[in-house]
Amino acid sequence: MKKIKLEILGLSSSQSQAGSFALVLGETEGNRRLPIIIGMFEAQAIAIEIEKIIPNRPMTHDLFKSFANNFHFTVEEIVISDLKEGVFFAKIVCSDGLKKTEVDARPSDAIAIGLRFDSPIYTYETILAEAGIVLTDEAEEEKAEPKAEAKVKAKKETVRKDDFKNYSVEKLNDLLKEAIDKEDYERAAKIRDELSKRN
Repeated sequence: MKKIKLEILGLSSSQSQAGSFALVLGETEGNRRLPIIIGMFEAQAIAIEIEKIIPNRPMTHDLFKSFANNFHFTVEEIVISDLKEGVFFAKIVCSDGLKKTEVDARPSDAIAIGLRFDSPIYTYETILAEAGIVLTDEAEEEKAEPKAEAKVKAKKETVRKDDFKNYSVEKLNDLLKEAIDKEDYERAAKIRDELSKRN
């Protein structure tokens, strides 16, 4: 069965389930999107790796990477392998250089681990055909625009609340340490971005 390569397009709060997040994957050579609802902790693990934030203590997925590295295993690819009754299933394809092994996992955990190994993410046509959302119609994009503008407006309001431009570098470093200690990685990413602008 032919595999279709996916990329992570976004991660946002789920409006359908409180405390959940929507991980949006998109085919690299096409216009279909595959939204997967994931838990808050898995979303945090994915966001931390995307933002390249180093937590004070290793997270579970970092532990998996250390474990695999010590036993000379690599993660070759992540495959969103099945969809049953609205629930996605995934496989982590590992190799020790001689033998390939497939490990069953939740897609959220598989992707969080795959990101740490820079592994590609794939799925099958049957899954994209069943659960994929096609973005083709320009009218649909225009309808979606006001929502996007509302998101941008909300984002600007959030940025004003956390406007780090007026802080000294020393204060920003203190705030960064505090955010990491509290495991508030979204705030930490914003502070890190402000520090990067100044360097």
